[in-house]
Amino acid sequence: MNPDENNLTPMMKQYLQVKSEAPKDSILLFRLGDFYEMFYDDARRASQILEIVLTKRAGYPMCGIPYHAVDNYLPKLLDAGVKVAIAEQLEDPALAKGIVKRNITRVITPGTVMDSSVLNPRKNNFLCALSAGKDRYGFAWLDISTGEFKACESGEIAELESMLYSLQTRECLLSATQYEAWEKSSSFPFTRGNVLWTALDDWIFSTENTEELLKRQFNVATLDGFGLRNCPLAVRAAGAILHYAEENLRHNTGHIRSIALHSPEQYLSLDPICQRNLELVEPMFGSGRENTLLQVLDRTGTPMGGRLMRDWLLKPLRNVDKIIERQDVVALFKDDPLTLAELRETLGSVRDLERIVARLNVGTANPRDLLTLAHSLEMIPGIRLLLQTSDLPLMQNLCSRICDMPELTEKLLKAIADEPPAAVADGGVIREGFSADLDAFRSAAKDGRTWVAQLQAKEQERTGIKTLKVNYNRVFGYFIEVTKSHLANVPADYVRKQTLVNAERFITPELKEMESKILGAEDKALALEAQLFAELREYAGTFTAQIQQTAGALAEIDVLGSLADCAARYTYVRPRVNDSDVLDIQAGRHPVLDCTMQNERFVPNDTLLDGDENRMMIITGPNMAGKSTYIRQTALLVIMAQMGSFIPASSAVIGVADKIFTRVGAADDLARGQSTFMVE
Repeated sequence: MNPDENNLTPMMKQYLQVKSEAPKDSILLFRLGDFYEMFYDDARRASQILEIVLTKRAGYPMCGIPYHAVDNYLPKLLDAGVKVAIAEQLEDPALAKGIVKRNITRVITPGTVMDSSVLNPRKNNFLCALSAGKDRYGFAWLDISTGEFKACESGEIAELESMLYSLQTRECLLSATQYEAWEKSSSFPFTRGNVLWTALDDWIFSTENTEELLKRQFNVATLDGFGLRNCPLAVRAAGAILHYAEENLRHNTGHIRSIALHSPEQYLSLDPICQRNLELVEPMFGSGRENTLLQVLDRTGTPMGGRLMRDWLLKPLRNVDKIIERQDVVALFKDDPLTLAELRETLGSVRDLERIVARLNVGTANPRDLLTLAHSLEMIPGIRLLLQTSDLPLMQNLCSRICDMPELTEKLLKAIADEPPAAVADGGVIREGFSADLDAFRSAAKDGRTWVAQLQAKEQERTGIKTLKVNYNRVFGYFIEVTKSHLANVPADYVRKQTLVNAERFITPELKEMESKILGAEDKALALEAQLFAELREYAGTFTAQIQQTAGALAEIDVLGSLADCAARYTYVRPRVNDSDVLDIQAGRHPVLDCTMQNERFVPNDTLLDGDENRMMIITGPNMAGKSTYIRQTALLVIMAQMGSFIPASSAVIGVADKIFTRVGAADDLARGQSTFMVE
């Protein structure tokens, strides 16, 4: 792209200036009126990805999309691994003197997207970073849309590969030097998949920069409280992520309030092959989550619960006490079906608190977000009431983390209209009676519009022109329109404003005077409404800590309730989990086939392994006998038990495992009744 700037219009010169400020290799969406336009190489790339027409203006390539439909196009660009910079008009074109001011207001990458229209509500969207040392790696991940932030260190590439796969990372950050070294050696150690690998300047990963950035973000003097004291590589990775987040969110990162050290040894290790073969969250064939363990267990009612269920499923526990704590709550819910039903119904009315509070802090929360937040907070006292009688330690802990926030709920319900528009600029956001000044402006505008309707009737009678209309548009304001067949009846005090094919438009001094009053009142009302909404959004943002804490507790309650519902629905039993070497399952059933093949006969199977006389099992049998199914079934029941779930069996004793390895039926499809031999 080397255009001759001497031959460019002022608008195109402005475009090139803004483009020079956009991140390297991003596509710039440049707002021109009702469209986002793309030019030059951006237009060529976008037209192919979006499958839209590539045209030319003054010889240079261009394409465009309607501004109101941008949410329909963003997912396609992000799925293609493209970074998107959006340049908005910063002033009203009607009031601009000269060319309209434009600048980049946000940058969206696969790992930093926050638009609800793009994100899957039941999946996290993780941005990751790697910091390589001599024989160890620092690894960090952040979901910008929720504020979840974790880091760890490891010397095993396979372990990091498993985490990358489990997190389903969309974008991963590396230092430029590390990226170039791996590229030149043709030995990139990680599976690229559909991950966007983004190289950043080396200084961004420096210890000095990353430590100071993290301490400033969390307002602490040391990172020791987060467990990062002896994890310099993890600190570098986490700091690089935070730098990138601040850069893309224009420093609006108030919802990123903490970071946790991830300890892989606390969880059952499931490598990518194991996750795929066992079809834990995705089927081996097809897309979505059909015929997966996640589909069976996930009966959560909230988006937060859905995301946490996925996390628990991919990170089963190894701590027996914590597993039993979860089992106790599942048993409590299972044995009290009335409370469980009421709880699940109430949770179904709670929306995505984590992502709403993130948008509050970034400044993109709209009026509907605030109303949704208020209605969700209304549910919390009822949830607390249902749970507070339990004396179980985990339940008491969860209840203590739930905050009612009545003052926030009351203020939002008093302020926001029952059916607000998505955009503040459309008006009608603030409820009548909340602001006396706003009510006065609205009344003046309404009275003015009533006057206009009366003027139309009066002028029709005065002129005898029954088709005379008093209309309005943003270019000419208010005007009187008369068809050409009635021009002879137009009074002398009408001043011609515009000539159309079949009509003439006029104004009168009286109409212009009232127009000034009406539009002045409407403009003042919209301006005040925008100010009031901004104040409400800022006020709601002060409750970030309480909302996030509450959302986390509700997510856990939701997952535990879902597991209890499954246990009751599918007649699961509570396994006895301990630290022994015993795996003793009586009449076990495959949890997925148990649900999907209800009309077919499935024979339950026993499993017995221990550290003494039964250390190994050799499974034999003819084709289609169920060997792969049996092996998978055993692994799935162990995973379910260690995540705190009940399992499909008549009884079970399960000693906690540290890793599960699989090489079973690499190409079979159990849900369709196709065996390994049949397919291979």
